[in-house]
Amino acid sequence: MRFPLPAALAAAALLSAPALAQTAPAPAAPTGPVTIIIIHAGRLLAEPGRPPRGPSTITVTGKRITAVADGHLPAPPGARLIDLSRAFVLPGLIDSHVHLTSDAGGVAGVLENVSASPGTHALRAQWNGMKTLRAGFTTVRNLGDRTGATLALRDAVEAGWVMGPRIIDAGRSIGVTSGHTDFTLGLADQLVPAVERDNQCNGPESCREAVRNQVRRDVDVIKIATTGGVNSRIGAGLGQQMFADEARAIVETARLHKKKVAAHAHGTDGINVALAAGVDSIEHGTMPDDETLRLFRQTRAFYVPTLSTVNGYRERLAANPNAYEPEVLEKIRWRIEVTGKALERAVPAGVRIAFGTDAGVSKHGRNADEFELMVKHGMTPATAIVAATTNAAELLGLETETGAIRPGLSADIIAVEGDPLADVTALKRMAFVMAQGRVVPLAD
Repeated sequence: MRFPLPAALAAAALLSAPALAQTAPAPAAPTGPVTIIIIHAGRLLAEPGRPPRGPSTITVTGKRITAVADGHLPAPPGARLIDLSRAFVLPGLIDSHVHLTSDAGGVAGVLENVSASPGTHALRAQWNGMKTLRAGFTTVRNLGDRTGATLALRDAVEAGWVMGPRIIDAGRSIGVTSGHTDFTLGLADQLVPAVERDNQCNGPESCREAVRNQVRRDVDVIKIATTGGVNSRIGAGLGQQMFADEARAIVETARLHKKKVAAHAHGTDGINVALAAGVDSIEHGTMPDDETLRLFRQTRAFYVPTLSTVNGYRERLAANPNAYEPEVLEKIRWRIEVTGKALERAVPAGVRIAFGTDAGVSKHGRNADEFELMVKHGMTPATAIVAATTNAAELLGLETETGAIRPGLSADIIAVEGDPLADVTALKRMAFVMAQGRVVPLAD
């Protein structure tokens, strides 16, 4: 929870801090009557993982779901009626891995990072947030933003200044010098001193400090990289880059501050080091072995596959064969070849799956493309929807807030035409989106 500063301190902070670092104030208390909305659903998946209900009535009071009943009940006097009686209604979806400030990749991404202003990053984050929200994703976990723009957007959405998805934000991803999260990779030496490096760490004490640097920025979750990355501008491959004592120090410090930890990891050794350290999720997890699957079951960590990154790679290369540097392109070709094989092992092994796309590598607003790939590589439409609702809510620590349609939860509600339990691609065609009790316009 974020608390307002005392007046004198707040005034001093506003004069001295960059605009993007300022925390949005609490919104004014509502003065009018609380709005009551009645939704008539044709079919209702109130609790993902359980059978859907038939015609149903959902009552929304303010930002909360206050009742769910069978049949289409009449709206009380003064209530607004929303007729979704010909649609399939389900909880708002959750994308556990996005980068709202990112759109470009490869060489274009490097240029964007050194040429765009903080204001541009902030506006891009809000624009991409709206694309994501209109696609039915009412909650996202933003796993890496070097600028602070998404932290500011999180607070602005919370304060009601702008519309957007609920955001769980990691601030700057933590990794080792010359590792995947080193923002100086590929830059000329004279530019290195101008780049923020409070997210780099070397050794346990340094890694503890890196976590505290992000806690100081009021992040919600800690993101680390224990292996190389596909998009890293370094030819060091995708193997382990962080030592076990460094990963443990990060997790221990995050726990001290009551923060969960997400670990970017491709190579087997780096995945296993992260799981043994006690992280809450593995992002990508491209090369698991039998020990990986055992550690997943033992720790009950979630696996976030991010399969649809390959769509972004293919599309950028189709538009420009030189979109990526040679050392990055080699890793991209490998990633395209092996995508989905890890999920095919994880599902029968009983690993818990949470939905995440790595949008920013893939296209914002097309987050639901991930469902099709999840089903292609071993999941059913029903379990893929669970991954994007109840499982993702638990991973983000929001299981008492969202992920189902149940009295007391946030009114995060979507509707599609067709049956996504029979054809998961129906989730690409949003007919209705409500986020925290507000109906989201699906076009400007």
